[in-house]
Amino acid sequence: MKKLLIITALVEGMTGLFFLLLPSFMVSVLFDVSLDTQVGLVLGRLAGSALLSLSIACWIAGNDTQSRAALAIVWALLFYNVISIILLTYVYIDLDFCGIGLWPAVILHLIFGLWCIVFLKQASKLTGRKETNERK
Repeated sequence: MKKLLIITALVEGMTGLFFLLLPSFMVSVLFDVSLDTQVGLVLGRLAGSALLSLSIACWIAGNDTQSRAALAIVWALLFYNVISIILLTYVYIDLDFCGIGLWPAVILHLIFGLWCIVFLKQASKLTGRKETNERK
């Protein structure tokens, strides 16, 4: 789990930093459209700060992988990655926006989402074994 959390922290941290500092550029890379309004810029920066917050939580949890909090973060990451895949795909299919970074972002979220599922399955097997041993 440590590797998942640390790599996620690095990737989402860099992405968040770019969204915070260069929201118009990031939206252009993902969707090939520009942010024309102040509200759009603020929302782009808000997304950046959310990603940086997620990055910080992953980084800290990466040093305490045995805690329930770390497991909860992996569940949150799974939710985040699934929603990201759905929203990014929707933007392409229904709104017809597609920048050079859209499909790499979808694939990256798919890989991270699958990694979360694999980890959570392994964790549930370990938890089940611990509970069985404790009952004996």
